[in-house]
Amino acid sequence: MSETSARLLSLLSLLQARRDWPGALLAERLEVSPRTVRRDVDRLRDLGYPVRATKGPDGGYRLDAGADLPPLLFDDDQAIAVAVALQTATTTVTGIEEGALRALATVRQVMPARLRQRVDALQVTTVDRYAGSRRTKVDSDHLIAIGMALRAREVLRFDYASPRASNDDEWLPPRKVEPHHLVTWGGRWYLVGWDLDRKDWRTFRVDRMTPKTPTGPRFTPRELPAPDVATYISNQFKTRDQWPCRGEAILQAKASDIAQWAGRDAVVEEITATSCRLILNGWSWTGLAANYGMFECDLEFIGPQELKDAAAHLAQRYTAAAS
Repeated sequence: MSETSARLLSLLSLLQARRDWPGALLAERLEVSPRTVRRDVDRLRDLGYPVRATKGPDGGYRLDAGADLPPLLFDDDQAIAVAVALQTATTTVTGIEEGALRALATVRQVMPARLRQRVDALQVTTVDRYAGSRRTKVDSDHLIAIGMALRAREVLRFDYASPRASNDDEWLPPRKVEPHHLVTWGGRWYLVGWDLDRKDWRTFRVDRMTPKTPTGPRFTPRELPAPDVATYISNQFKTRDQWPCRGEAILQAKASDIAQWAGRDAVVEEITATSCRLILNGWSWTGLAANYGMFECDLEFIGPQELKDAAAHLAQRYTAAAS
């Protein structure tokens, strides 16, 4: 039984890899007789897969689209999650690129037209992430709304939450952007687009966006100020990547106060009204620990361990110097 099941999976994989398969060629690839191929095709049909026999000199088979996704019945969110995961897997996991692409083709082929259009709207460009980054949760409905506007080449209107907002009511004015690419970087989703009000390219964190309906007028896509979106995004974060040391700490101070002195390359994220998370870059762990010490407030080092060790070493040096 296990051999038959494995052969059925192989047959299904072959059927989704190309539109039409001559029966003799399928038998050759599976190393079985044409009669066994016919029996296996019947088994797939019993499982709900719409395999159609094709006419011609050789005869063959074709996997058609069905009303559902047999035998797995995904809801919309599950099917979208599978499609996005398979798209990003082609560039983030080494060694499974071909398998992920074939799996994506299979899932898309048997999807209902309604769901296929939504998945096609999510053409994601994945850029390599730097280590140690945190992932943020994104509303799938927001992703779909952004993807649909991107696919239709329609101006996207959205509210954009301030990174230092203390409650959900603190918003920046609505933005109007020509969406260009939906990108993942450092465990976060970003939208790259042309900001119509600021007349310049901008990168927006999707977890801070709330798309508004209806969308704006259609537009003709502009050319990025880079050969491709991967190069553009890499250039946006290039300064951060050039630093050899990167640390994180919790400071017992207002985010707005820390942001004034943290520097251009720092990341300040509000936790409460009186505390914030501060990410700094440096050329050495000792120098990075010393930079954290310039803020006159209590703090807790989150990591990495090299930063904690450097802070302990500095504490010993300063204690000895003061005595």
